[in-house]
Amino acid sequence: MLGLATLFGSIVGFALGLTGGGGGVFAVPLLVYGLAIAPREAVGISLASVGGTAMFGAVPRLIRGEVELRTGLLFAVAGMIGAPVGAYLSKLVPEQVLLVLFALLMFVVAFRMWSKAKNPKVASGVCVTESELPKDDRDRSACQRDEDGKLRLTSRCARLLVLVGLMTGVLSGLFGVGGGFVIVPALVLFSGMAIHQAVGTSLFVIVLVSVSGVASHLAAGNPLSLEVAIQFMVGGFGGMWLGGVVAKRLKGPTLQKTFSIAVVLVAMIVIVKSVVL
Repeated sequence: MLGLATLFGSIVGFALGLTGGGGGVFAVPLLVYGLAIAPREAVGISLASVGGTAMFGAVPRLIRGEVELRTGLLFAVAGMIGAPVGAYLSKLVPEQVLLVLFALLMFVVAFRMWSKAKNPKVASGVCVTESELPKDDRDRSACQRDEDGKLRLTSRCARLLVLVGLMTGVLSGLFGVGGGFVIVPALVLFSGMAIHQAVGTSLFVIVLVSVSGVASHLAAGNPLSLEVAIQFMVGGFGGMWLGGVVAKRLKGPTLQKTFSIAVVLVAMIVIVKSVVL
């Protein structure tokens, strides 16, 4: 049990370190099918271990300035509000239909991320200044960035980020995942954030949402094995470190394409398990 819990935790940590998401997607199946833990308890262990592992990765990135605090806080607060709504909606949708919708969402996300990776300026997160563009080609999006990549957090941009954060939280609660697979592409696509910085900001958001999730889990009287959670988390630390090292060696567009491929693979597994099996 100890060896498997640590090994599975390292897989989850590697996914978090490399892409800033995917931990929740992998954690619950590994706990249920690999360690024979009841699904309800697996959810609590997943929240605790993924949150702890995400913190291990978020703190050094925060120190290095790879986390946009304002954007991350907007997403986290809005996501924590939206998650309970998604959890309520999930009870109204049949499980098989829910899984298929989840897979379709992941395919859309992967396609958008792959398309954006073909544009170096979008992948780097640095926007061209208005004066450098012809009048007809100037950026009319709500969120824009300066030459140094700093987000211009106007009221219009803040409203958009809060709205996207709410939607991210609803999707997170609806599909029962940590939200990293949604947070990272949302940060890149809607705020123009660089992929590496989106990974760090996503980890920061996951920590806050996980704390809230674990508290709600315990308040509801659900079981949570601290022993397994700690073992899972220890493995996650090693995987997080390795994923971070690999991520540093990949350029923004390459990391976005890697992220897209990972999303497609997970989506295919979900469809096979929910429809074929």
